Amino acid sequence: MGISIRAYAKMRGVSHVAVLKAAKAGRVPLEPDGTIDPAKADAAWQRSTDPVRGKAKPKPTSPNTLRPVAEAALGSVRDTLKEQGLPAGGNVTFVQARTAHEIAKAHLARLRLQRMKGELVDRARATALVFRLAREERDSWLNWPARVAALIAADLGVEAHSVQRLIETHVRGHLAELAEIRAEFG
Repeated sequence: MGISIRAYAKMRGVSHVAVLKAAKAGRVPLEPDGTIDPAKADAAWQRSTDPVRGKAKPKPTSPNTLRPVAEAALGSVRDTLKEQGLPAGGNVTFVQARTAHEIAKAHLARLRLQRMKGELVDRARATALVFRLAREERDSWLNWPARVAALIAADLGVEAHSVQRLIETHVRGHLAELAEIRAEFG
């Protein structure tokens, strides 16, 4: 014969609703008469409780009972922790993974807020804008020698056509140098 659900809840330091939920989910066994055997219930409670959520100490697990985790996920956890200046050794613990998860959630929340405030720029739009501005600048420079060649020739007292060809040659050389510059939005 066991003890009542309320008595067991008091003994565990949890609400009787938590014990009822655990019993309903099958995480805590009930005796045929509806009472709880504390020894059986404690063992079941330990096996089924997340160590971070409960007050109970986690039961040590053997490496054979652990499920493998993708190396990409572990690498992501390590990278996140290193970015924050936190230690990230070879074996990643549950606490480290949870910390990395919370950091990532905080980053996403900050990005959403920046997007709502209009502080973030869409990469595709920025690239298109830079390309359009660069093309307008190039076209402006290509048209400039025709506009100023006659004025420069008159000031120097020389033929306008040769001044225009000379300016165009130098402008095209300069534009070729500028064309080698690539805008990177990394």
